[in-house]
This record gives sequence, structure tokens and C-alpha cells, in this order.
Amino acid sequence: MKKILILAAAALFAAACGSPKGEKADDGQQMFIGDDIAVAQTQYGKVRGYILHDIYQFKGIPYGAPTGGKNRFMPPQKPEPWEGIRNAYNYGESAPQVVGYPREPESAAFLVDAWNYDLIGEDCLRLNVWTPKLDAGKRPVIVWLHGGGFSSGNAIEQNGYGGENLAKYGDVVFCSVNHRLNAFGYSDFASVGGEKYLHSGNVGMLDIVAALQWIHDNIANFGGDPGNVTVIGQSGGGSKVSMIAAMPAAKGLVHKGVALSGNSVRGSDKASAEKLGEYILKEAGLKPAQIDKLQEMPWEEYYDLANRASRRMAAETGMRAGFSPVSDGIDLPFEFFDPADPNVPDIPLLYCTVFQEQNPDRTEAALEDITMDGVVERLSSRYGENTRQIVEAYAKTFPDLRPIEVWAMLTGVRSNVIRSANTKLRQKSPVYMAWFGWQPPLFDGRMRAFHCLDICFWLHNTDVMITHTGGGARPRALSDKMSDALLAFMRTGDPNCASLPTWPKYTAENGEVMVLNDVCEAKNDPDRECRTLLEQLTAR
Repeated sequence: MKKILILAAAALFAAACGSPKGEKADDGQQMFIGDDIAVAQTQYGKVRGYILHDIYQFKGIPYGAPTGGKNRFMPPQKPEPWEGIRNAYNYGESAPQVVGYPREPESAAFLVDAWNYDLIGEDCLRLNVWTPKLDAGKRPVIVWLHGGGFSSGNAIEQNGYGGENLAKYGDVVFCSVNHRLNAFGYSDFASVGGEKYLHSGNVGMLDIVAALQWIHDNIANFGGDPGNVTVIGQSGGGSKVSMIAAMPAAKGLVHKGVALSGNSVRGSDKASAEKLGEYILKEAGLKPAQIDKLQEMPWEEYYDLANRASRRMAAETGMRAGFSPVSDGIDLPFEFFDPADPNVPDIPLLYCTVFQEQNPDRTEAALEDITMDGVVERLSSRYGENTRQIVEAYAKTFPDLRPIEVWAMLTGVRSNVIRSANTKLRQKSPVYMAWFGWQPPLFDGRMRAFHCLDICFWLHNTDVMITHTGGGARPRALSDKMSDALLAFMRTGDPNCASLPTWPKYTAENGEVMVLNDVCEAKNDPDRECRTLLEQLTAR
């Protein structure tokens, strides 16, 4: 009876959301939480979340065991089953890392991004689920992979990563994932640790595969369709999408991919990664037979040790190797998207970049009036004697841009994403390309279309990330279009929808791209001439 009354209350609240004009849709109860509310079965035990704004929300569900001690550097292990009902109320631990984002009261960057960090530790194999209903609805599933390269970040680093609004807007199930990073996810000890450590260079990516396996096995209990899963990520998360789309272990677990301002066609060099593993052992003063002692250190101690080893290796050998996934031919192919390999996924991919990935003058207003000669001077350390030719080529291609805007455009050159898309074309599944140019009215218009801005548009969170967009009708109108395209892509592998002009498939010949702005339009490779010149001059 108690459960019936609760569900009835939830239904009344849902009805209130559709109340006649003049009545406030939010006058009813917004949150429902209690012993028998939002309880779902997983293969390891039941979890209890809550209902907020008519969306069932579960946070911090373990998809793997803690990664400390004997599990450090090992492929992810399954979590221990539990008795009764486990609360899933709060986000889980972020992977071990050093949080270096500014947090001072005076920091404009902290205001804009409002980074979320709380718990940090090795019990980090947790995921979050937002769903409209706990039923047999077989809704498309989207899985968010956070940015921060392969060294930092978490599933809810920014509020705009949340899944409530897209789940409601599109009637889909939204998941997000924490996984191992940096030296805990990508220390390659295969050459010094033998068979036991064969996978140590890629366990952070294997964590994501384990999360996808959990979703495959459990998401039907949350109203999702395990046969229709889309991975989406930005920056480092975009590279993770590229890698998942190339990993044999992910075949059958993922069906579409969306890579935003990040892409890859190969992992780190195997020899360099193994050499770094040797240097870590040397820095620790251990012999190969003692390698297990690295599992016994507090995570902070190992983190410092590994980074010292990386710096030492660079100083002594000139080889630079960070901590990122390794192309080993086992977990991660040496070359992605091989059309002759039947063991790797072949899924539709959508790539997107933004016009000005790293705008130079958001916090330096004086640069707004820089001359073209000033831009050439500022960029000469990067392009040398070719600087003027490159700057003038971009100015000619985009004649409406002021000098500061030409400089900003040169921070977002599309060479890498074009390379990735052309490599992906070797497979049969289609590729689509987007280029995001919308600029917020904040900071006197100096934010431009910056790295991370498009996330909240795709995820229908422009009013959540108000410090990115300013909020209101203008960004929301574009977000509706982009979310509609994303939802169409999730359902069919094709982003075409009634909200946008016809979106052609990408081809290497024409470079078809959907330009996303207040007015959206499909174009054929609008920056090809200046981009190709830059590539030719910098390759010399």
C-alpha cells in the first residue's frame, strides 16, 4: 500500500508538470525518497536511489571492486555481492589524482567551471544512472566518459555532466562512469612484471569496458536497452570514445560513439610505456621480483613515485612518456579501425570540435584590440618563418573575423579530427562531423566557442551550466536542436532530425560538416584551404 501511495504521488507530480497555463508546474513535491522508493535490482544486489524532477537517480553504484592493494594495476575485478538494499545516493570516489583547478574566491575560472571534487581514492569503479522509469521500456542508453586527458577528472566534474535533463527530454537512460586514471590506470609493467602485469598499461580503459559490461548485464532493470548503447565523451573523453570504438573487448557492448574535442587513432608507444615501467621500478629501488611492493604503497606515495620516474626518464633518455592507454596489440590495437579485423567494433561515430578550443583573451581584455601584425608576432614562436602566411590564410578564409578571432581560430585547428575521421572511414559504419561555433555573451563576449562549451548543449544542460552559456532562450534553442540530433543518432546511428537541416555523412572528398550556431548549416570543409596550407608548412 505504501508503495502504491508513493507511485500515485509521483504520478500526480508528473501530471502537475503538464498543468494548464497560469499554474506553476513546480508547485508539487519535487523529490521522493524513502525505503521503498526507486529500488532496482542488479546482479550484485539491490540499490536504492531517489526520484528528483520525475527522474529516477542512482549514484555511486559499484561496477567493480576497489582497485587498491592486490587489485592495483590489475584488470578490474567484480564487486562483492551485498545483502539487502544498498543506498545509491551520492557520487562515488574520483580516481586517485591531484586536483589542480583554481578554487580561490577571486578566480573567474572557478566561477565558470565550478569543478566538483569530494572523495578521492581507489574505490573508484562507480557509475551513475538517470532514468525516466524502472520498467521494461528498452530505452536507448548513453554513457558519458569524462575529460581531463587520461590523468584527471570524474563523472560529474562539472554540473553540466549530469544526466537528468537529457533523460527527461529524450526518454533515454543516461549513465556516467568513474575509472582509473594516470599512473594507476596506465603504468605498463609488462616487461618487468611478466604475465601477471600483462594488462597493467590499459587497466583504466578495461575499467570502462567493465562498466559497459555492467550496463549490458543490468541496464534493462533500469528501463534501458543493452542492445543500444552510445558512448559520448569530451576532450580526453573523446579519445576514450575513439579507443572504446577500437577495442576488441568492447565489441557488442557499444553501438555508437560521439567524440567531442578529442579523438585518437592509436595509443601510446608500447616500447616507451614499458621503459617508463622499468624506470618506476628503478625509482622505487626494487628488483622485478619485488614489483608487488608497489601495490602496498599508499596511493599518494605511488602517485608521486611514478611521476618522479617519468621526469627522470625524460631527463636521462630524452624519451617522454606520460600515463595513457598503450597500443599493445592485445587490449588496444596498434592501429585503430582496421577494416580487416573482425574482432573490433565497427560502429557509427560522430565527431565534433569547437571553433576556438583555447581562446587567448578571455581574461586579458587588452588583447581584444590586437592587430594582425600583433597576432603574427605572438604566434611566431609556434610557426616560425611561416607564421604570417598561415595567419593571412586563415584571415582570407574567414574574412569577417577580427585579428583576435583569427588567433583564437588557430587554437582549434581541425587537423587531428579530420585525420581521425578519415581513418575511421576505412570501416563500413558512417561518420558524421560537426563544428560548434556558438559564443556566449559572458565576459564581454570574450569566451568564444571554447573547449568544453558544447557539452551542455548536447546534454540539454544549458540552463544548468549558466556560467558557460548565460542561460535562457537563446542557448536553449540551439541545445534543443543538438539534443534532438544526438537522440536521433542514439536511436538510429544517424543524427538527421526535423530540428536541423539535412546532415550529410562525412566523406574525405567533401569534408561535410554541420556548423552548429544560432543558425545551423551543413558545409563542405569550410577551412580546408587554410588548414591544408598550415599542415603543409608545419610538416616541413
